[in-house]
Amino acid sequence: MSRDTREWAWEYSASRGNARLVLLSIADRIPDEQCVAWASLTSLMKRTNASRNAVRGALAALAEAGELEALDDLDGPQHSTVYRLPRAAAWLAKVAAARKDDPEAYVEPPTGSDPVPELDIERLRKHGIWPKTGSESDPHRQNLTGSESAPPRRNLTPPRVRSRPLPGSDSDPQNRSEPKVNRRYSSSGAADLTCAADWLVDDASLSWAQQQGHLARLGEHGLEAADAKWRHHRADRSPRSAAAWAADWRSWIAREHSPTLHRPNLYALPGGTPAPQAGMTRADAHMAALLAAVDEPTGTE
Repeated sequence: MSRDTREWAWEYSASRGNARLVLLSIADRIPDEQCVAWASLTSLMKRTNASRNAVRGALAALAEAGELEALDDLDGPQHSTVYRLPRAAAWLAKVAAARKDDPEAYVEPPTGSDPVPELDIERLRKHGIWPKTGSESDPHRQNLTGSESAPPRRNLTPPRVRSRPLPGSDSDPQNRSEPKVNRRYSSSGAADLTCAADWLVDDASLSWAQQQGHLARLGEHGLEAADAKWRHHRADRSPRSAAAWAADWRSWIAREHSPTLHRPNLYALPGGTPAPQAGMTRADAHMAALLAAVDEPTGTE
């Protein structure tokens, strides 16, 4: 029946904005043609995504327009408010009467003079709507709590208490200042990490250099110089695993230039002063250092 009530709200209600959202939220709960439903303020706030004041203002606007009324003598579950859409109930009664004999009969649009049917309280009970306690229309409302005065339900759940160990106990890590530890290096795998200066060229990397022709291209002295330059540039890097250093070292060796006549040895390091070799003039030594500096990685490789 909520479908017919929603259809009335969409087609004939004059509400707008939040009031229309609130009206549709209540209409969606209508169980029968009496157009009565219960709803709490919190549930309406959640369904309409509106603030408490906005929902209260919408309810007041709907009541003033005559499209919604609060039934103060009735209670919904957990003492929630019971509402009725009187104009929707009048419209559904009008449609039912007009189509009693002819289901396809045309029904005139609703007007303010359409009579609103009387409520059947007994039919509302099966939807969880009861007369309020103490009202004249409440002869046999069942007390589900088992007490005579039916006191309000209390939340018997004890408040959450944080258990704090005594100061100075071994199980009290929250009471002492502990340095933050990088989880990447705090596990048992931290023992496998090393810095570039301590990493030793493994046999697999040496075999790779020989198979790829880098040993023949650079020569043993050139390979040692390239290794020294690699360690200098990697000195400030964070510890890595041996496999990571091996991959980085191979990439460096593959890009290293071989010694030539004008670049006799790869001995020049940033910030260092190369010692001139025998047979080299001072100008040749400066040129060799300059060429070696040009070959140094820029950090973008």
